[in-house]
Amino acid sequence: MIDTRTLLENVREGKMSINEALLKLREKPFEDIGFAKVDLHRQLRQGAAEVIYGQGKTPMQIIGILDVMKNNGQDTVLITRLSKEAAEIIRRKHPLDYHEDARIGIVGPIPESDGSGTVVVATGGTSDIPVAEEAALTAEVLGNNVIRLYDVGVAGLHRTLSHLDEIMSANAIIAIAGMEGALASVLGGLASCPVIAVPTSVGYGASFGGLAALLSMLNSCASGVCVVNIDNGFGAGYLASMINHVHIREE
Repeated sequence: MIDTRTLLENVREGKMSINEALLKLREKPFEDIGFAKVDLHRQLRQGAAEVIYGQGKTPMQIIGILDVMKNNGQDTVLITRLSKEAAEIIRRKHPLDYHEDARIGIVGPIPESDGSGTVVVATGGTSDIPVAEEAALTAEVLGNNVIRLYDVGVAGLHRTLSHLDEIMSANAIIAIAGMEGALASVLGGLASCPVIAVPTSVGYGASFGGLAALLSMLNSCASGVCVVNIDNGFGAGYLASMINHVHIREE
C-alpha cells in the first residue's frame, strides 16, 4: 500500500531516489483475483484506503480481498454491513474486531486521530444508534476524534442544548434521525461547521422507511446541511473525515 506522503518525505530526506519513488508509484494500481479487483491505489487517489462492503459477499470472498489488502501493506481494513455469521468465519483467518450493532468489522488497529478537530455524531433517539455507530466507527478508523451524543432529539430539545459546547466546537457534525428528521435542521441552526444529515428507516408507517426523514432533511432551511442516503452511516462518517482532514490536503 503506497503512503504517498512518506514516499515524498523519503525522497526529500535522501532516503529514496526519484527513480525508486517512480517505481513505487508505477506498481499495479489493482490486483485482479477473479471475483474482485482490489484497488491498491485508493489511498493514493483519495487519502483513504479501500473499504470492503460485506453485504452480498461470501465470507471466503471477503477473506480473499482481505488477504490482498494485508499482503500489500494495508494496516487497518474496514468491513461494512457484515453479518455476525460471516464475521465468525472471517475471524478464523484474520483477527477481527466485530461490532454487531453497527455491522462493522475492523481488521487491524484503529489509528491515532490526525484530524484537525472533532467529529460529533448525534442521534435523535436510541433506535438510531446502529446507524450512528456505523458512522462513528468509520470516522474513527479513518483517523478522527469522535464525540457521541446519543438520544438528543427534538422531542426533548433541552437534551440537545445541554451539549452546546461540543456542537459549536466541532469540525463536522453527523445528525442521524428517523421519524420527521428534524434534528439536522436544529443542529444546522446552531453549528458553524458542516452538518451531514443521515435519515434512518426508524419510524411509524407514514415515515415510509426513512423517506419522510430524507425529504425533511433535503428541505432543511438551515444552511450548511448536506444529506446522505437512508441509513448510510458509512457515507456520513467518510464525508465527515474528509472535512476534518482538509488541513492535510492544504499543507
